[in-house]
Amino acid sequence: MPLHTTAPVRGALLAASACVLVGGSFSANSLLADYPYADGQALRYGLAALLLLPFLPRGLPRVPRELGPRQWGRLAVLAAVGMVGFNLAVLAAERSAEPAVPGVLVGCAPVVVAVLVPLLSRRRPHRALLAGALCVAAGAVVVQGWGRTDTAGLVFSVAALAGECGFALLAVPVLPVLGPLRLTATVCALAAVQSACLALAFGGGAALRAPNAVEAGALLWQAAVVTVVGFLCWYAGISRIGAERATLFSGLIPVSAAATAPLLGTGGYGTAQALGSLLVAVGVAVGARTPAPAAAPRVSPVPSAASG
Repeated sequence: MPLHTTAPVRGALLAASACVLVGGSFSANSLLADYPYADGQALRYGLAALLLLPFLPRGLPRVPRELGPRQWGRLAVLAAVGMVGFNLAVLAAERSAEPAVPGVLVGCAPVVVAVLVPLLSRRRPHRALLAGALCVAAGAVVVQGWGRTDTAGLVFSVAALAGECGFALLAVPVLPVLGPLRLTATVCALAAVQSACLALAFGGGAALRAPNAVEAGALLWQAAVVTVVGFLCWYAGISRIGAERATLFSGLIPVSAAATAPLLGTGGYGTAQALGSLLVAVGVAVGARTPAPAAAPRVSPVPSAASG
């Protein structure tokens, strides 16, 4: 099969795999309900960075040979907004809103990206891609439903949406320079430092609390599978098909969560979930078949040793 055909297919499979992993990881989150948030994020991202280091032949990027201050600033914002801030926003939203509310708002990320990326590139949004994004967002709403909320819950849910979009868009200019592997390791290291600072600041200067056996297992799963494998797949997917089409697959996050809920005894899978899943599939099929923009970055593939 020609390279120009296999690259989009691989990109789609990588982006889909990343979102399925994230959606199926919600069970691990429930095991960390009593563990301090910042402590958990510091351990998760720190462990992920350490797991990736042996696969970095050139190590983390150096200043200023590879990345200048502006690019390092972009990566710091990516870690703060798209990783640490995103999870904080979701937790804050769920204090006064049902979990479906931030889930529905985050499910609108494909629409935001489908509009924002072309505008930033001074071109018109692709009609088929936008239609597919709207269908994906509608499917996410049907899968999750809509829950009760107040103003604070809605504001934090919008912040979570901004974090989800930033996780993809802020990485695009740096991705061709670093590639998926080094980009993932770098933002994980930055997020670990940021989370550790939060833990020390709001924990009264105390050291990170050691997790128990169950919590350690959940953190290991999040670090090794969801973060290392999931983030690598996500950025490798973006490098092949662009942020607009890759973000379509974020609709698979609620679908994956709904599909695994009955297996874990945390929910059911009924007619609404099946219909929503169908809408997401149709939206992805419509949007993913559109031509990739000419400016989409192209980088080397992920080494097989790192992707497991």
